[in-house]
Amino acid sequence: MYPEWSDGRVTEIYLNVVFMKAYTYIDHSHFELIDKPIPMIIDPKDAIVKVTLGSICSSDLHIKHGSVPRAVKGITVGHEMVGIVSEVGAEVKTVRPGDRVTVNVETFCGKCFFCRNGYVNNCTDANGGWALGCRIDGGQAEYVRVPYADQGLDKIPDTVSDEQALLVGDVLATGFWAARISEIKEDDTVLIIGGGPTGICTLLCVMLKKPKRMILCEKSAERQKFIKDHYPSVEVIGPEDCLAHMSTCERGGADVVIEVAGSEDTFQLAWQCARPNAIVTVVALYDKPQSLPLPDMYGKNLTFKTGGVDGCDCFETLRLIEEGKLDTTPLITHRFPLREIEEAYRVFENRLDGVIKVAILMWQR
Repeated sequence: MYPEWSDGRVTEIYLNVVFMKAYTYIDHSHFELIDKPIPMIIDPKDAIVKVTLGSICSSDLHIKHGSVPRAVKGITVGHEMVGIVSEVGAEVKTVRPGDRVTVNVETFCGKCFFCRNGYVNNCTDANGGWALGCRIDGGQAEYVRVPYADQGLDKIPDTVSDEQALLVGDVLATGFWAARISEIKEDDTVLIIGGGPTGICTLLCVMLKKPKRMILCEKSAERQKFIKDHYPSVEVIGPEDCLAHMSTCERGGADVVIEVAGSEDTFQLAWQCARPNAIVTVVALYDKPQSLPLPDMYGKNLTFKTGGVDGCDCFETLRLIEEGKLDTTPLITHRFPLREIEEAYRVFENRLDGVIKVAILMWQR
């Protein structure tokens, strides 16, 4: 069942139970790398994936700091990962042991009303939506159980590396979804607020739409430089200049605003920078409720689109990566073995050393 166990890399064996290392949500502000049993098939639609590469998302930090009430203490965190299928349930049809796969951040059945209409974030299954690393064990570990594997796993093309595919299941899926629902046209001016990993992935997917003008608002000088160096066709401004800059646009503001930063100031900036009758897409996850000042925005006739990613385009993004039309590898600025994951979190959370994204190498000793 697990032929790789014989190579001695799994941590311990006690009373015929095989243990692995897993980074675990212990309590508020407390994650810890502990031993846990390797997951097993529970449902015939499950697959077990040997995680080869993972990453840290800002949503993991939200769990750590108590901003995700539905997160369950004791779960293994992490929802950005790629790996190799180790075992499949009897009803799994699309993958088999040995396949290299991306793991989708969303768990979805594929059959309910919401799944059939592409709204997989609202799958009505008990574990539907964002479950991995939040309500069930996730992938900052050596192995992960993936429910509904036919929907949650996508094969990685042979010409695509693990690092090229690492962000497909979450931040790139988010960027692709945000660009898709924002109804971007080639004559549009698009403003993206936030130049972190999700903001840059959103920018890459907006570029596929070929709008007339792309503007990115980011307060960090390091991240501004990163974006200017890698994407010179994009206008980069700071939040202090954003509103004045956007007011000079041909139509008095952006045709599309995509809010990715997730602070009270950026939420207000998003609608203020939009032209009348614009689309404002809110991708960010906030630490506290935001107010919608309807009297102040009366007459702008804005359309707001908000929510969690409907991550059902991973096959398409893998195809675009294979064709050379999407490349997120420049975002992976730091690499750590799993045993150093606490240091990886420290670097990522405090934005040290120019970090954008970190890669966690699960089997490097």
